[in-house]
Amino acid sequence: MEVRLETAGSLDANMEQQEQEAAPLPAALRAKIERNRQRALMLRQARLSSRPYPGASEGISKPLPKIIDSGGGFFLEEEEDEEDHQVGKVVHQPGPVLEFDYLICEDCEKEFMDSYLSNYFDMAVCDTCRDPEGAHKLITKTEAKQEYLLKDCDFDRREPVLKFVLKKNPHNSQWGDMKLYLKAQIIKRSLEVWGSEEALQEAKEARLENRDKIKQKRFDKKVKELRRAVRSSLWKKETTAHQHTYGPEEHIEEDMYRKSCTICNHELTFEKM
Repeated sequence: MEVRLETAGSLDANMEQQEQEAAPLPAALRAKIERNRQRALMLRQARLSSRPYPGASEGISKPLPKIIDSGGGFFLEEEEDEEDHQVGKVVHQPGPVLEFDYLICEDCEKEFMDSYLSNYFDMAVCDTCRDPEGAHKLITKTEAKQEYLLKDCDFDRREPVLKFVLKKNPHNSQWGDMKLYLKAQIIKRSLEVWGSEEALQEAKEARLENRDKIKQKRFDKKVKELRRAVRSSLWKKETTAHQHTYGPEEHIEEDMYRKSCTICNHELTFEKM
């Protein structure tokens, strides 16, 4: 019975102590606590606003949370499940098996994949059968025009347009690049223009004859100019004035007389008063 009374007494003492502790604080102390709390909130908000995006310092880009307008003057951040951000494992499908289109060489009739003539001149000839000193020789545009009597339109306008490769001019690097054409394609184009090799040869002979005639005319003209220059250098013009020597006077009529020069037959008519 005494134990119970002691226990009840101790409980009453604890309740009195709690009531004393729960007594209201002074107004000045409560105002100070509120100011400290507001200052702490402002400092926390400033620290959060100056902090970079989460994960930026670590080099990891995370998606920003979705913002929801609550309609009550503040916004809510929608939490997303981590499962939505998990990227599934990428599975690369094996590429299709390609069948290469092999070319057939026009000379050896063997299959090949790539060659110099097929890349630059669309000619199905492998590198083994290429003859750089014969039919597959590269010639300049000037040489092609002189040898096969082609014009500029035959290179650039007639279909198909002849392909070429550019090369630095060996005579002067500052000049423009040379256009090199394939000799076999030039011969084929000349046959398209002239019809046959005989017609091309006749045109070349006619052009050669005209060229010889033009050269002969130029030579004859120079000879004539030379002869004229020689003659003009030998001929001398008399610089002294001619003095008339008149013969006897001859009466014509009334007071009119005349006399003639004995050297040049010049007649002088005059009147005597």
